[in-house]
Amino acid sequence: MFRVISGILLGWGLGANDSANVFGTAVSSRMVRYSTAAILSAIFIMLGAFLQGSEGIKTITALSSQSVNSAFIVSTAAAITVIVMTVLKLPISTSQAVVGAIIGSAVMTGGASAINTGELIKIVICWFATPVGALLFTFIFYYLFLWFFKLIKADMVTSDGLLRTGLIIAGCYGAYALGANNVANVTGVYAGSLLTVNQAVVIGGISIASGVLSYSKNVMFTVGKGIVPLDAFSALVTVVSHAVTVHIFAIIGVPVSTSQAIVGAVIGIGLIRNVESINYKVAAKVFSGWFFTPISAFVIAFLLNLVFHLRLDI
Repeated sequence: MFRVISGILLGWGLGANDSANVFGTAVSSRMVRYSTAAILSAIFIMLGAFLQGSEGIKTITALSSQSVNSAFIVSTAAAITVIVMTVLKLPISTSQAVVGAIIGSAVMTGGASAINTGELIKIVICWFATPVGALLFTFIFYYLFLWFFKLIKADMVTSDGLLRTGLIIAGCYGAYALGANNVANVTGVYAGSLLTVNQAVVIGGISIASGVLSYSKNVMFTVGKGIVPLDAFSALVTVVSHAVTVHIFAIIGVPVSTSQAIVGAVIGIGLIRNVESINYKVAAKVFSGWFFTPISAFVIAFLLNLVFHLRLDI
């Protein structure tokens, strides 16, 4: 059972980092208190994991069969990748780290035939569709919300109140979608070999929530200032767009990156405002992180499996 520790650490890191995608801009702009954001995030992440997290876990388990040892190696490789990418200040996609590690482990132990190519193709397509979908939803919600605020003709005080309330509701929904979609990345590889699906959902949900409550403050206060600076209205649009996108993939049963979703939504804001407002250097850094994450996890998992099997031979 100690092997689950690597999954718990991965979930803790995911919660500490990715919670910023749902409440970061609201907190950094002082629209919502950090303590309120952290507690609400933790509650709704666990709700999402418990109520709708099982579908993503089924996809992860279908990608390649795992033994107790291979599940531990995959989870450890993904956790190392996330830590290294964080130190290098490159954006993290936990789903890409986990899938890259699964493929690296499968190739080393059973060859390419050990991978369910149909599931892999579905996952990769959804990776590309995540930022694009969030970008498209940004266009829809931006003009929908703009029409609403013009319709009610709210003054500044009323608008402030509506935006604050909207950011809290959107943040709760985003946290729910995060839990529903990403719990599979944390403990999905253990389902079937060491844990039942229900146990994987519970342990994964709690570990993500613990990361939010214990170590998300700094990230929440610094998010939203990179690719495109966001005001409260734009923040509301991006969080809703990101949450809807991630939730759709949770329903489909494919774990995707909340970071990719929020970046797609933020770029959508940049395109609506002015293409020149987009910081292309930061955007390029984001895309490079998405490219190197699965490759790094693949290599680390492959090497860990190699070392493990060499020790068995000795």
